[in-house]
Amino acid sequence: MARLHLPIHDAARFVLVGPHYPENVGAAARALKTMGFSRLLLVKPGRLAAPGHEMARKMAVKSLDVLEAAHVCDSLAEALDGVELVFATTSRRGVSGVLVPHDAARMAELTTGRGAQLAFVFGNEKTGLSQADLALSHERVRIPMAAPQPSINLAQAVQLIAYELTLAGLAARGR
Repeated sequence: MARLHLPIHDAARFVLVGPHYPENVGAAARALKTMGFSRLLLVKPGRLAAPGHEMARKMAVKSLDVLEAAHVCDSLAEALDGVELVFATTSRRGVSGVLVPHDAARMAELTTGRGAQLAFVFGNEKTGLSQADLALSHERVRIPMAAPQPSINLAQAVQLIAYELTLAGLAARGR
């Protein structure tokens, strides 16, 4: 039996593994809300990175609903339960087969066209994702950098991926 198309905004979840700064958690919630997403999961957030932290709440401007609904998980495997396609973000250079966000978003949209759930996984601000976390992914995504700076802020990365997913969703609906 064929599954129905699942809108990308309903199919995608955003998983932050070990976030350290509460400001990034709040800003990520805001980034998701501005692009029409609401599924934020936190895997073993740092002591300060809890959704209820004052600074997280301050950064989640008009997005407290997303922040307060964020699900805290004990493991990445738990956060990925029911997900058929996992994209892990990475700032590591020199890895073959890494997608740019635009291509990952197109692939994600095709996946939701089959009714599948998907996740974009983001690592800790200081260390990124571990090899064990990367092993749980099907695809890797890297945001290209024009400068020698190795990576961008966690919430900015969430914003860029959410934006590309929104564009892919709109294109799929012919808008």
